[in-house]
Amino acid sequence: MTASTHFTLNTGAQIPAVGLGTWKSEPGEVAKAVAFALKDGYRHIDAALIYGNENEVGQGIKDSGIPREEIFITSKLWNTHQPNVKEGLQKTLDALGTDYLDLYLIHWPVRLVPNKSHELLPVNPDGSRSVDRSWDQSETWRQMEEVYKSGKVKAIGVANWSITYLEQLRRKWTVVPAINQIELHPFLPQHELREYCEKLGILLEAYSPLGSTGAPIMSDPDIQQVAEKYGVSAATILISYHVNKGVVVLPKSVSEKRISSNKEVVQISKEDLALLDGLAAKGKAKRINTPEWGFDLGFADWYCPVKS
Repeated sequence: MTASTHFTLNTGAQIPAVGLGTWKSEPGEVAKAVAFALKDGYRHIDAALIYGNENEVGQGIKDSGIPREEIFITSKLWNTHQPNVKEGLQKTLDALGTDYLDLYLIHWPVRLVPNKSHELLPVNPDGSRSVDRSWDQSETWRQMEEVYKSGKVKAIGVANWSITYLEQLRRKWTVVPAINQIELHPFLPQHELREYCEKLGILLEAYSPLGSTGAPIMSDPDIQQVAEKYGVSAATILISYHVNKGVVVLPKSVSEKRISSNKEVVQISKEDLALLDGLAAKGKAKRINTPEWGFDLGFADWYCPVKS
């Protein structure tokens, strides 16, 4: 048996199992990385307005020579645009140089109120984020459903949403999110959220699958041992871990060598998947990405690991 190359969204559309992430990709490097990835066989690019590089992503897509209809493009509605989804979407479409997206996500269940301090990351006089805690996320979702019905986006979803927030949204949605993109790796397996989304037909996407300097997952002895068993790198194991579990994975790199190797996926045994699934419970739990919104978004481990 070989690992899946695509998964099916609840819209019926196919999404490539491995995509190129563009978060924290430096200006001047992104266009080349995107163009190389597409020429090398990738057909899934994950972008976002807040990354500040969508113009370069669009240039890379153009430079690749790959027809637009062959590429699955995702972007995300930024927090300051939550009251006006159409406006946020248009900024992204213009930057990417396309007239539609294959997937559009609400980046965070957080509305930021713009002010003179910063266009996208406004702060209050005391330095805290300019967050509107009274904003109803179901209003943002209603507008997401509108752009979905308009045809400008082929699927809609969310990112960084907990069970608590999804339960609130569920009371009013008429279109079930196709995707929930979350931080996901063996140090943060999010088992309960995974089961919850699976029951509702919401596919998960994993960002930060290889960890970071703050969570050196690839150097973990248990993960290294599994990699040696299969004769591949730790990165290949961490990427394959998600695909084997039916999760779309979004490794990020601007290195041609790593971009190429990151699309390699191997079949992992049930026993080894269980081993990887159990690492967090053995004291290795670590969440990498916790922006200072001023609240935990319904994640019990937002500020520190939950003791099992």
